[in-house]
Amino acid sequence: MKSMKKILGSLSIVALSASMATSASADVNVAYFLEWATPNQIAKVEKTYDKALGEKVNWVNFATGTAMTEAMLSGDIDIAFSQGLTPFVNAVNANAPIKLIGVAVAYGAGGDCVVSTKSGISKENATELEGKSIAVPLNTMSDYEMRLTLSTLGVDIKKVTLVDQEPADAAVSLVDGAVAMACGFGENSLSKMKEVGKSMLTIPEKTEAGITSFDIVSVTEKFAQENPEAVKTFMEVTAQANADFAKDQSKLAIIAGDAGLSVEKTKKQMAGFSFPSVEEQMSEYFSKDGKVASVLPFMGKMFATEAAPAKEDYSTVVDTSFLK
Repeated sequence: MKSMKKILGSLSIVALSASMATSASADVNVAYFLEWATPNQIAKVEKTYDKALGEKVNWVNFATGTAMTEAMLSGDIDIAFSQGLTPFVNAVNANAPIKLIGVAVAYGAGGDCVVSTKSGISKENATELEGKSIAVPLNTMSDYEMRLTLSTLGVDIKKVTLVDQEPADAAVSLVDGAVAMACGFGENSLSKMKEVGKSMLTIPEKTEAGITSFDIVSVTEKFAQENPEAVKTFMEVTAQANADFAKDQSKLAIIAGDAGLSVEKTKKQMAGFSFPSVEEQMSEYFSKDGKVASVLPFMGKMFATEAAPAKEDYSTVVDTSFLK
């Protein structure tokens, strides 16, 4: 995983390549996560997107939302599906030319922080994490959840050692005893973590502490400007896939297969997910006092750095026109 400094350095390259390079094909390139079950994977497998767009859609899986951002900046990805809000806000703090255009999934149980049983640490004595190591993919929603979890439990984040690892690697570190706690997402990775540990907070405890999350759909400004109808069609197909699945879950096995999960793990994961309709997105997330308007500034300040300071107005990086 590259650092945010490297992302900043790549912005000038993006600006140059946008004016010099032209795509060798009209394909649409979409980023997504494995181990992350969503209804639109039925449309993905059945080529509904390709048919509606009239173009081939190349789906590329990534381990983190930060890696998705890097691919968008390099011109390899046009649309990021279910990108974490944290990597998105980090990118726009660094003036990356990308836009938030919709909400992909809301969840309270999509990610988790799992503490090793052998460590003897729980929420009751959580401050004993201080002086120990925590594995987490930095600048992701897992990082965000970890920060809120530690804050809720009174743990000083400056007194723990953060190990930057993708969820699968973080799970290995927890199993091997290299870290006291691991935070991540993806049902396979979380299941492995929980073989040797348990969740630091239960879902009700997270909800009470305000630790809830949602992932977004983002797009590069260049692709949105040059292909507005394609972006709108992509969002329409996604909305229809969500609506169809809400009525009929008979194709769950297709989602499981595409996500790289068992049907049982897919059911377990999706039980903690919700997929907001366009109407719900506009009223609950994108309204004047909605979740996006409140969370973006909060998260932007939390992850701001000297090189990538928080923005005064995050409404400029949100474009809901493709939902209407």
